[in-house]
Amino acid sequence: MLKRTIIALALTLAAQPAQAQFVMPAITPAEAPAQPDAIALYGAATPGAASSENWFRFGGNDLAVRNVNRPTLTPVLPDPARANGTAVIVAPGGAFMMLAWDHEGMRVARALADRGIAAFVLKYRVIPTPVDEAEAQRFMGQQMAAGLSDPTRQPTLQYPASTEDALAALAMVRANADEWNVDPQRVGMIGFSAGAMTSLNAVLAADAGQRPDFFGYIYGPQPAVTVPADAPPMFVAIAFDDPLFSTQGFPIVEAWHAAGRPVELHAYDRGSHGFGLGVPGTTTSLLLDEFTAWMAMQGLMAPRVDQ
Repeated sequence: MLKRTIIALALTLAAQPAQAQFVMPAITPAEAPAQPDAIALYGAATPGAASSENWFRFGGNDLAVRNVNRPTLTPVLPDPARANGTAVIVAPGGAFMMLAWDHEGMRVARALADRGIAAFVLKYRVIPTPVDEAEAQRFMGQQMAAGLSDPTRQPTLQYPASTEDALAALAMVRANADEWNVDPQRVGMIGFSAGAMTSLNAVLAADAGQRPDFFGYIYGPQPAVTVPADAPPMFVAIAFDDPLFSTQGFPIVEAWHAAGRPVELHAYDRGSHGFGLGVPGTTTSLLLDEFTAWMAMQGLMAPRVDQ
């Protein structure tokens, strides 16, 4: 799997002297997929004169992308007969240097749409990486080793543009709520790894009306944060054997709970990091069922009152 190989690289680099060399398996460049439904997040004001994207396949057949400088939002809408009026923006992970487009993006969005939820895959801006694949892999490993060095604190590996894009995506969905048949007060997020951090940052950086109304924080870092008094409900999922983000007793969950805000934790025995919708043979495969059951408990799966 793509992300697990990147993680192995980062952990190896962190344990070796700076001058040590590490050879990473080659990735396969790929053509950009057709994206006829993708909407430019900022319209004519979209950053970047031209797209700089590098698409590739790695660790299987899943597509991933680097060097995103023109963010988009791709709607994946449910059958109108099943639509319940709730929307979820999906933020794939990738260490803020790539996006696991299939594994934590489109695949998740389709699964949500199958359950009546309007899903929107966010292709957010990421840290520029070298065009050359070998150089890019080395660069990403070094950035991860440096930016994830203290497990007791939120990582320093961040990219503010991703938060800007998340807030712009939330605003876009709410502004087009009638067109997409969603309730503008039921617009949430689900993020994986760096996407989880992006979702969290959208909560911490904005006022209540701009934040996600609820969010899934899937294998994100566990250190505590200062929780807003009106923070939205949070669903947390992580595996105990995650090699990247140690559980450390779940301080972020405890902080949410101490602030009196709704929070639910699912800590899986096995699954490692980057399990997406689940590793066969482990209980991580229940992730989406548990997330949507939690949404139902929050009153987010019932049809809109005005439907």
